[in-house]
Amino acid sequence: MKNTILVSMMMLSLTACRKESANNGDNNVASGNQDQAAQVSWWQPKAGVTFDWCLDDLKNSDTFTAEVVDVDAFTTTAQQVAALHAQGKKVIAYISAGTIEDDRPDINLLPKEVIGQVYPEWPKERWLDIRQREKLRPWLNSRIDRILSKGFDAIEPDNLDSYSNETGFDISINDTKLYCDFLIKLAHDKGLGIGQKNVPELSAEYSKKFDWVLTEDAFDQKWENDVKPYIAQNKPVFAVEYTDQTSQSTFSNTVCPKAKNLKYSAILKKRGLDKWVFKCK
Repeated sequence: MKNTILVSMMMLSLTACRKESANNGDNNVASGNQDQAAQVSWWQPKAGVTFDWCLDDLKNSDTFTAEVVDVDAFTTTAQQVAALHAQGKKVIAYISAGTIEDDRPDINLLPKEVIGQVYPEWPKERWLDIRQREKLRPWLNSRIDRILSKGFDAIEPDNLDSYSNETGFDISINDTKLYCDFLIKLAHDKGLGIGQKNVPELSAEYSKKFDWVLTEDAFDQKWENDVKPYIAQNKPVFAVEYTDQTSQSTFSNTVCPKAKNLKYSAILKKRGLDKWVFKCK
C-alpha cells in the first residue's frame, strides 16, 4: 500500500513538473514573439508597383496616379507627405548621399576634409569621401532624422557612383560597397526602406540588401538586364528614361514592351524631373 502511495505521489510530481515545463515553454514563445514584434520593420515593396518621380517643389494640391512617389527630402513638407499618404501613396525621400549641394542647409555638418572636387554635370555639388564613414555619420543622421520627422517611408540615396568619377579621392568599388552597407543599416535601423540608385554592378549582390533599384537611362544605355536580380528577389525595378535621349514613340514601342516582359515599372521623364510624366499604356 505504501509502495502504491509512493508511486502515485511520484506520478503527480512528474505531471506537475511537465505542466510547469510546458508553461515555461509557452512563456518563452510569447517572449520570442514580443521580441520579434519589437524589432524594427520598414516598407518593402514588391515588384510591379507603379512609380513616379518629381523633384520640383510640390504644391499642396498635387496628385499622382502611381502607387509610389519619389520627392525631394528638403523641399517637401510633412503636410505634403501626409497628403500623399492620404491618397494611398508610399513616399520616398530623395537625398544625395555621395555629394553635397552648396544650397543645402546642412553643409556645415561636414568637415572640410571629406569634401572633394566639383561634380561637373552638377556644378553646385561636390563629391564626398565616402571612405570616411564615421565623419559622414552626423550629416547622414541629420538627413535621416529630417526624413523621419516628415513621415517618409524610404530613402533614395543619389550619387553612389563616386568610384567611377573624378572626386579628388581614391575611391574603389569596394569602398562603395562598404558605404552602401553603412547606408542600408542606417536606414533600416530607423525603420526606413532604401533603394539602390543606378550602379548596375552592385545588383547581383545588393539586390539582397537594398529594397528596390532606381535606374536612369538603363534601356537607352543597354544595361537594363543588369538589374534583373531585383526581380528575382521580387523587388521593384523603377526604370526611368529621359526625353533628351528617348522619344515618346521609342519609349512606347520599344521600352514599354521590354519593361513589361522584364516586370519593370518604367516611366519617361524630362531630365529636370518636374511633374510631367509619360507612362506605358
